[in-house]
Amino acid sequence: MNSVNDIDWATWTPQQRATLLFVVQDGRVLLIHKKRGLGAGNINGPGGRLEPGETPRQAAVREVEEELCITPKDVSHCGELSFQFRDGLSIHCTVFRAEGYHGEPTETDEAIPLWTPLDAIPYERMWEDDQYWLPLMLEKQPFRGVFLFDGSCMVDHRIDID
Repeated sequence: MNSVNDIDWATWTPQQRATLLFVVQDGRVLLIHKKRGLGAGNINGPGGRLEPGETPRQAAVREVEEELCITPKDVSHCGELSFQFRDGLSIHCTVFRAEGYHGEPTETDEAIPLWTPLDAIPYERMWEDDQYWLPLMLEKQPFRGVFLFDGSCMVDHRIDID
């Protein structure tokens, strides 16, 4: 596989389903410094895998509660991401944003909270794909993205704006 066009996305089935949820408030976005798991050491949004019986929205809220000890409010769906890795791993990720939250963002064994001004997002410390779809999420522009990765290196991508 050298291109996202080498994959039949219409019949593609992910091995894992996951979520990301970004709290956006007062000209800032709440990111995390990920301490463990896929992407450990990177800056990312809070999120994780769906548990049996959960909807993506339920999983996204639960993950933020577990990782940052806050409950997001005014949660809205923003986009869909499909990741195929050359080693065989495949993940579908549903992206949400929240306009507020209850509680106080707190470091856990999974994540360190990181409020970031919208004009200073540290893309150089994030997954390579984030620079292509995160601005769309921040602009409330619905999107669908497909990505091909070799390890942590993005090989190819395509973003469709809904």
